[in-house]
Amino acid sequence: MSSIAHDHVAGHDDHAHDHPHGWRRWLFATNHKDIGTLYMIFSFVMLLSGGVMALMIRAELFEPGLQFIRPEFFNQLTTMHGLVMIFGAIMPAFVGFANWMIPLQIGASDMAFARMNNFSFWLLPVGGLLLISSFLVPGGATAAGWTMYAPLSVQMGPGQDLAIFGAHILGASSIMGAINIIVTILNMRAPGMTLMKMPMFVWTWLITAYLLIAVMPVLAGAITMLLTDRHFGTSFFNAAGGGDPVMYQHIFWFFGHPEVYIMILPAFGIVSQVIPAFSRKPLFGYSSMVYATASIAILSFMVWAHHMFVTGMPVTGQLFFMYATMLISVPTGVKVFNWVATMWKGSLTFETPMLFSVGFLFVFTMGGFTGLILSLAPLDIQMHGTYYVVAHFHYVLVAGSLFALFAGFYYWVPKWTGHMYNEWRGKFHFWGSLITFNVTFFPMHFLGLAGMPRRYADYPAQFTDFNQIATIGAFGFGLMQVYFLFWVAIPTWRGGKAAEAKPWDGAQGLEWTVPSPAPFHTFETPPKVH
Repeated sequence: MSSIAHDHVAGHDDHAHDHPHGWRRWLFATNHKDIGTLYMIFSFVMLLSGGVMALMIRAELFEPGLQFIRPEFFNQLTTMHGLVMIFGAIMPAFVGFANWMIPLQIGASDMAFARMNNFSFWLLPVGGLLLISSFLVPGGATAAGWTMYAPLSVQMGPGQDLAIFGAHILGASSIMGAINIIVTILNMRAPGMTLMKMPMFVWTWLITAYLLIAVMPVLAGAITMLLTDRHFGTSFFNAAGGGDPVMYQHIFWFFGHPEVYIMILPAFGIVSQVIPAFSRKPLFGYSSMVYATASIAILSFMVWAHHMFVTGMPVTGQLFFMYATMLISVPTGVKVFNWVATMWKGSLTFETPMLFSVGFLFVFTMGGFTGLILSLAPLDIQMHGTYYVVAHFHYVLVAGSLFALFAGFYYWVPKWTGHMYNEWRGKFHFWGSLITFNVTFFPMHFLGLAGMPRRYADYPAQFTDFNQIATIGAFGFGLMQVYFLFWVAIPTWRGGKAAEAKPWDGAQGLEWTVPSPAPFHTFETPPKVH
């Protein structure tokens, strides 16, 4: 993409008359940029509500004994925190990035199915409302864990049904979004944009979209069987009726493990855009990055039962899932090597997007190593259900997905708003988040190794010190995200230094050929990629 024709920039303003205005613009949005914005606003609202649940959990765990909440409500909070963060915050945020950036990066005028795009967004508030409102029904929200394991989930009150319907609706939204992304990428690329010339972010989303279409129906099947067990007298997971509660775990994790990669592959894509831009050289080993992404996606279907080493599976099964899990670290290692090699001897500068990407690299790799430790069946059997696992998946999901989302926000927000964010505030947000994140989750490794179980509202006194450190860190981390909202995101949206079409001198790609902010209609004449 060394030289990109600029003949499409003219003729933008002829169409200014067909902007919908006021509330209609958002309710009936069909423009990919507006829908991307809606996705991001929704995901941040869900991030804050999931964060409030997390802080209630941490406040209760500040010292032994029961302080604020009863154990049943504590378990509702741990369950809903997981569901809200995964289905409400992280996945919609990445779909928001996809909506905004994929058409800009491949030179398409919009997403393929504009009205379906609108529908897939407006399902989200409905699903999110169902999840959150389940706290208000008799008996409260489901307390069966975000995995909703039978037989506990079969015995829960009506809050469980709301969680099932909420997950169904959010899953339907994901499937529609994935179809839209695949069709857009395969059919609407600009002339000359071959598959192997696509930006890494587009590649990672293409592969992620296929994962979504493959596994969301599996989740739908599992929770539908759960629903019929609860209300229609079936016995899929009821041993008394000839069913098997462990079968639920197999079906759930066949969705659940690829789901982990659905939440991290787009993050890999963002980081693969940012690191070359601030290293001022092309991404090292582009084609190997594409193949590594595809390998991770394929392998993710072969490792689901590593979540189930304690269910009593035969040793042959343990060995298979153990080796398959260890194998995933190879393509992941290729990616980390390529990012480091991209920075090697580059002309590096550390603006906020690059700081978040390097922070991602460092902390995500730590999460990867603890994942490698948990892949070993003998070790996992000891650490399963302890805070070691909590530490591991927060290192890959908070320091992985969330840090990459922030990197992408700071990198592309000049293109979205036409304004530059305040660099000092961005750096303060980064260092504050990185430090408080590690203060929160690093002690949990030691708590887990010492045997503290997850999802408990109370604990023996020997775990007090590390829990207090983690709680202080968690409140600090929460405050950093409120700081981000009020001192970075909203001020940048409202105003600030005007951004050039290409604010980063090392940035490559079609999105930097359109003005900042990106006009309502872009690429009505497809650009030519040479």
